[in-house]
Amino acid sequence: MAAEYVQTDQFRGARIHLSELEGLEIRDCEVSGLKIVDCYGSDVYLGGGFERVVVNDVDVTAYVESELDRRYPTRALAREAESADDYRAAWDAIETLWRETLDRARKLPEDKLHEQVAGEWSFVETHRHLLFASDAWLGNAVLEEESPYHPLGYPAGGMPAEESAKLGLTLDAKPTLDEVLEARRARMSNMRDTVDRLTDAELDRVCARKPADPYPDQDYVVRRCLKVILKEEAEHNRYAVRDLAVLEAAN
Repeated sequence: MAAEYVQTDQFRGARIHLSELEGLEIRDCEVSGLKIVDCYGSDVYLGGGFERVVVNDVDVTAYVESELDRRYPTRALAREAESADDYRAAWDAIETLWRETLDRARKLPEDKLHEQVAGEWSFVETHRHLLFASDAWLGNAVLEEESPYHPLGYPAGGMPAEESAKLGLTLDAKPTLDEVLEARRARMSNMRDTVDRLTDAELDRVCARKPADPYPDQDYVVRRCLKVILKEEAEHNRYAVRDLAVLEAAN
């Protein structure tokens, strides 16, 4: 079994030289300043939020972002939303995306929707994560609900298991897609109501709560919280569509 390193800083500033790294996976890590120099191989994959990426001395950052926006225009709507009308337009597009994607997913057997593609979250796990994102950034931070976290929520991989347990999350649950979607529909309806009532002034209101205890102690304004939800929805739809294509081809 391959070694696994979790929540460690032992590789900070390290130099790996003349080593066999085939199949190495780096996930949910801070990689600012990462350099891969004079290496060789095939099928090298990078995915994440990179501010600047240089490949063989060519800065490809702008090209990658523009190509992603061309293929998935909703991600640009989510990222660039400024006014209340912009937030409504972005959410309109996201609702349409997920209706189309769910129609596509329903054509596959249920077991396929629990299948991970290349170690990424399954279709069901993706919806569990979006459930958590809505609970944290909307239900808890913006709406200040008394019990915002649904037990089927699935946080980002960097949240420690003990912190997830404190929020009442049952990470080892095995729900059906419909069970997850029942909670998802309620959260999406809350987001619909929120953006429908949203004003430009409300966007700059400072929330009384942060999304969850593991998040840093700082001010969280409505604008930021709702934008996190928009961006999470747009990006994870992109991932879901990518992986559905693989599952469809294998079905």
